[in-house]
Amino acid sequence: MSTITFLLLTFYQIIIFVGLPIILGGIVRKVRARAQGRKGPKIMQVYYEIRKYFTKAPIDNPNSGIFAELSPVVALYSAIIIWSIVIFEWAPFILIPFFLALYRFCFVSFAMESGTSFGGLGSGREILLSVMAEPTIILMILVAQSHIEISMTPVGSFIGILFLALSFVAILAELAKPPFDDPRTHLELTMVHEAMILEASGKTMGFFEFASQIKLSGLLAFLIKLALEHSKLFPSGEYGNLSKELLVLPGTVGLAILLGLWEANSVRRKWSWVPEFMGLCFLAILILGTLVKLA
Repeated sequence: MSTITFLLLTFYQIIIFVGLPIILGGIVRKVRARAQGRKGPKIMQVYYEIRKYFTKAPIDNPNSGIFAELSPVVALYSAIIIWSIVIFEWAPFILIPFFLALYRFCFVSFAMESGTSFGGLGSGREILLSVMAEPTIILMILVAQSHIEISMTPVGSFIGILFLALSFVAILAELAKPPFDDPRTHLELTMVHEAMILEASGKTMGFFEFASQIKLSGLLAFLIKLALEHSKLFPSGEYGNLSKELLVLPGTVGLAILLGLWEANSVRRKWSWVPEFMGLCFLAILILGTLVKLA
């Protein structure tokens, strides 16, 4: 790769790294609202809300301690590390689950620090989702770290699309999106992510919200990179690698649009349904990964 191409590609990656988390959540909200026949908020509304949070001082629970102060900052740090690994690939993808665990520990510790019933309820559900989703995500990463390429035959294409669809389901569980959770209800008894940060305000809420947007961008971009890296649509060499990197941005935006449409037309399922479904999802991805390798 020539020096000019390398510099342009690095500049393109920096633009994605800085700009995509700001607008991706707004795209999901906008598409969801349009699909439901509403005008919806501005695409930059998430950025405006986070900026407003950072201008206000947090009001801490009188029973909270050091976790209430450290958790928001460490959660944001974990999300940035995940996002940088996905975009710049400076470390193996297998590190992503560790930082996802640290990210989740920050949210759970903040929720449990205040000792509220809603925080404990949301934390329990978050841990359940993590136990169900993370083995599947680790399996996805093992596939991503391999050199398997999906053949362009009808059978190979079908297996590859089904594998990516099940991987998308695992990411929905990790992000606590429908059918695993429905943030649109705004009912504390049904929320997962929101129930854990009901006590957050000001800068604390800004850190948590920004971390959530970065995590959303990182997982969607990771799925796009997984699809591009293991397809035979691109020639080998410099041109093929450059084409894959350039398609990360439109692919992630397209996946965010799909997520918005999914949220608009999906509902939350019973919690008793989650373990069985995620177990079947894990087994299906394991079998499909083997079939992809054999194909």
